Amino acid sequence: MKKPLSQCQYDLSLEQAEDYLKTIFPRVSRTFAITIPQLPSPLRRVVMNAYLLARILDTIEDDYALTIEQKFYYGKKFIWILENDIKSAKEFALEIAPKLSIQTNEAERELMYNLPLVLKITQTFNARQRQAIQRCVKIMWDGMQIFLKQRSESGLETLEDLNIYCYHAAGVVGEMLTELFADYSNKIAQNSEEMQKLAISFGNGLQITNILLDHWEDRKEGFCWLPRSLYGNDLYHLKPESYNENYRKSQTVMVNIAYKNLQEALKYTLLIPESEAGIRRFLFWTISFSLFSLSRIQEKPSFSKKEEIKVPRTNILKVIMITRILGTGDKTLTNFFNSVSLTIPDLNL
Repeated sequence: MKKPLSQCQYDLSLEQAEDYLKTIFPRVSRTFAITIPQLPSPLRRVVMNAYLLARILDTIEDDYALTIEQKFYYGKKFIWILENDIKSAKEFALEIAPKLSIQTNEAERELMYNLPLVLKITQTFNARQRQAIQRCVKIMWDGMQIFLKQRSESGLETLEDLNIYCYHAAGVVGEMLTELFADYSNKIAQNSEEMQKLAISFGNGLQITNILLDHWEDRKEGFCWLPRSLYGNDLYHLKPESYNENYRKSQTVMVNIAYKNLQEALKYTLLIPESEAGIRRFLFWTISFSLFSLSRIQEKPSFSKKEEIKVPRTNILKVIMITRILGTGDKTLTNFFNSVSLTIPDLNL
């Protein structure tokens, strides 16, 4: 019989905690379960840990059973524990986890119960690493407070609102990664100032792609992140059958905005020394997966289900094999990026 989630083993050793989190990680993120293992071991555990903490905050934000007041209460408490009082994590986990909706992914509920194990590992990081993670999650929380109140099927008002939302949801992750990379390598640290100028684009490109991919599923849940200044004021009434020329043009503009962010993300990747092939693979695979999706959306902007634009598994295998066989040199990565993006028009935005 499967052990109830509430009967968690909080007394696990550090090594056992690490092993457990490696097991649960693919259950909460299929994409990053492919890319994060490419990182060098010292970075891998830190980035994985940061992702799990961000995922816990996302679970609080997205859970159906929690009221908005509870989301604000538990979000604030979670940040306090992360920054000041890790010893309270067990009490927090046992309080909030049973309140989560049965619709919430089982692995995410299990992760919530096991927050103390995540933080046990966080405590082993150096001060710079912990500060980078805390800053990232705190900024995500700041955005959550803003946009929880604005969630609606009417979308966001402007493209600037979209940029602000994407920064809090993902752009800040690029900033955190830059700090973690610089802490890991003195060679990378030499480029960190230039990398920070491009870091936000890395996260924003991924987030805008996800917004486009998840648009119709999000609408079923009662919210939309598309900007009315681009799509028009009838977003609230938008349905797949109401697809028109303005919607097609708006989809193309959004694809292009994401594409330009991914171009900056490629420049960011190329600032990583070629000797750090694992970091380059982590970044480039992540970029490529989004680029594949953008190409599919551009080919069929009228899609109403993600299954219609699903990226073939062969595409994923292609980028993995090419970077394994031909390496991660500047020319290889640039040529592959350009070949995948041939169908995306480069608009003068």
